[in-house]
Amino acid sequence: MLVPEKSEEPFEGVSMPEINTDKVCFVIVKSRESVAADSGMPGDSSNASDDGFLSILTERGSMASGHELAAFIDAMDEDEQAALVALMWIGRGDYAPADWAVAMADARARRTGSVTTYLLGTPLLSDYLETALAEYGETCTAFEMGRL
Repeated sequence: MLVPEKSEEPFEGVSMPEINTDKVCFVIVKSRESVAADSGMPGDSSNASDDGFLSILTERGSMASGHELAAFIDAMDEDEQAALVALMWIGRGDYAPADWAVAMADARARRTGSVTTYLLGTPLLSDYLETALAEYGETCTAFEMGRL
């Protein structure tokens, strides 16, 4: 599929798709937590009182984040799951923001198995979703600030 050249500015005239931005941000944050946990663990000298919540970097933290994310995506309705897939494809560059309706139709039509398995098996999922949000002029800044 040919994708129009992307501009540096958010796509004018196209509003954020019909999925709650906070839900997308939750997927981004939990996906990053899972990836961080898989990429390294704190050293043996870590002290629980001053490790800055490095407990998410333990195997147990990784499993908890992964299970929580999987349960969250599984609990979404089919439209929200399709929207996540479409956003991921837009962030990856498979579709342009203006192609939202086509991306959604394709996400619905191509569904053959677990959306959760598909999304969680996608390298750079959080980056793709964040890029797609930016294409629509949205960010997770407020969501992340609320989590501190």
